[in-house]
Amino acid sequence: MNNTIWGIDLGGTKIEGVVLDSNDNSVISRTRLATEAHQGYEHVLQRIKLLIDQIAHDVGHHPIRLGIGTPGAIDPHTHLLKNCNSTALNKKPFKKDLEQVLGIPIEMANDANCFALAEARMGIVQDINPKAKVVFGVIMGTGVGGGVVVNGQIINGNQGIAGEWGHNFLDDSGGQCYCGKIGCVERIISGPSLQRYYHEISGEQLALKEIMQLYQENNDYAKKTVERLIHFFGLGISSIINILDPEIIVIGGGVGNINLLYTKGVEEAAKYTFNTRFDTKIVKPKLGDSAGVFGAAFLVA
Repeated sequence: MNNTIWGIDLGGTKIEGVVLDSNDNSVISRTRLATEAHQGYEHVLQRIKLLIDQIAHDVGHHPIRLGIGTPGAIDPHTHLLKNCNSTALNKKPFKKDLEQVLGIPIEMANDANCFALAEARMGIVQDINPKAKVVFGVIMGTGVGGGVVVNGQIINGNQGIAGEWGHNFLDDSGGQCYCGKIGCVERIISGPSLQRYYHEISGEQLALKEIMQLYQENNDYAKKTVERLIHFFGLGISSIINILDPEIIVIGGGVGNINLLYTKGVEEAAKYTFNTRFDTKIVKPKLGDSAGVFGAAFLVA
């Protein structure tokens, strides 16, 4: 059926699939399965096929093409998956192999790009400024990632790394990142990095929610941790604004739930932005954890 669009969001622990009505983007079917990535690469391919078969049974037909969001990115030159936290998928011709398993063409993008695309096409951007030409989607959670959408289309870039601001240099104090570089954005303002900083200065190991509660109680260590987040968020995001100048930046992920980012964080970003005014809208997402799978579907819309 040509009036449906299908998307898959491949995560480290779950695979989610959705079928949308292409006329109004309403959900026709939505299903999840455990990824079971520990059982290896071939098993993950078969889990995706199983999910597609289950959804097809539900809606009465198989897809003619499929969009899929991945935890990594396809290298445009080698056509291999890279930068994926589900390491069994790295250095594999994932797109080609999955097309062979399913027998249909596939469009693929990383999860941050899919998040940005969904929020631009049917999320918060449509509420604030549906005519926005440039949207930057941020994931701030266990890691820090980003996606660029221009005129409703994902920008992947020459190396498949467009939007990856999480691995820009920010400050030496972040220490060594898993990517091999020093002081990456991700090593400073991701959830685990903020928790690590709090532990270093206080001697206590706490979850980010607990640190935020202590901040409300004027705990000195919590205040230093939050001040670190605000300062480096503003500094880091200003580089994105100076280069892309997006109308809207949407912040997803657990760290993105911290309300101070949208007040003090914006004030901090304005200090480093190359403009006398700060016109960029920095907002929370609308679609929650639905964004990734919706964005995957829009890859073939």
